[in-house]
Amino acid sequence: MSAAKEQASLDDLMVAMDVVDTLRHNQVMVDRELDAEGRRSRLIERLREIYTAQGIEVHDAVLAEGVDALEQDRFSYTPARESFSLKLARWYVDRDEWGKPVLSFLLFGAIALGGYHFGIQKPKADALAALPANIERQYTNITTLSGDQAALNKAAALKQSADHALGERDYDKARSAQAELSSLYTTLEQSYQVRVISRPNENSGIFRVPDVNQSARNYYLIVEAVASNGELLKVSIGDEEDGQTTVVDTWGVRVDQRTFNQVADDKRDDGIIQNNIIGSKQRGQLTINYTVPSTGATITAW
Repeated sequence: MSAAKEQASLDDLMVAMDVVDTLRHNQVMVDRELDAEGRRSRLIERLREIYTAQGIEVHDAVLAEGVDALEQDRFSYTPARESFSLKLARWYVDRDEWGKPVLSFLLFGAIALGGYHFGIQKPKADALAALPANIERQYTNITTLSGDQAALNKAAALKQSADHALGERDYDKARSAQAELSSLYTTLEQSYQVRVISRPNENSGIFRVPDVNQSARNYYLIVEAVASNGELLKVSIGDEEDGQTTVVDTWGVRVDQRTFNQVADDKRDDGIIQNNIIGSKQRGQLTINYTVPSTGATITAW
């Protein structure tokens, strides 16, 4: 019996909801009947006629409950007021629309950030952290390799400059000093002979007219560095004309006119320079020892 009562109550509720729905679809009738006092009974009567015409028997109490429900908006939906919580709920519901693009963007951003960190920031930070040790190691390598006082003095000056730059947190200057120490060590490590070039279509010597004395001439033999195994080396050479040091594979060595003419005559004889070795550099030494008269001045462009 309890189940039957619950079913009856549910049926009445459904009918009352249907009454409300019928009233909403006949809003003109509702406005006309409810606007005046004493017309509630006539509205209920009209509803009974509508259901009777459809072959549906509805009790007056259910019709009255339906009218009451309409007046109280019990079965109407009132949208929630706009709020941040409501927006969050809507975003969650619509996550399939915006989730994939946002996830792709976040994934791309994470990859880019990781690449920047591990590919640029971390190596740079590691190199900076290792800078003091690298400077100390290069200086020690130079002092161990060389007994050339000029080389040792230059290395000490570079080391002092690097240490001072590190103390001032001037890392660009410290790195520059480190690069010069590295270049100095490379130079000291090299061992080669200085050979005058005598290949076809290449100058073996040139002369320059200095700007300060148009009646004078400076003579240069064009040379290259040859290792003991015949390999041609690139070496650091300073240019007396502009003061710059450059890594080159050929350069000009300043000699006197007599030496210049002797080499020219040697090449002119049969196209080959017989005495083409004019100096050498030993490992651990900074300077080149020339076997011909030379001031040691050099140029790197002509």
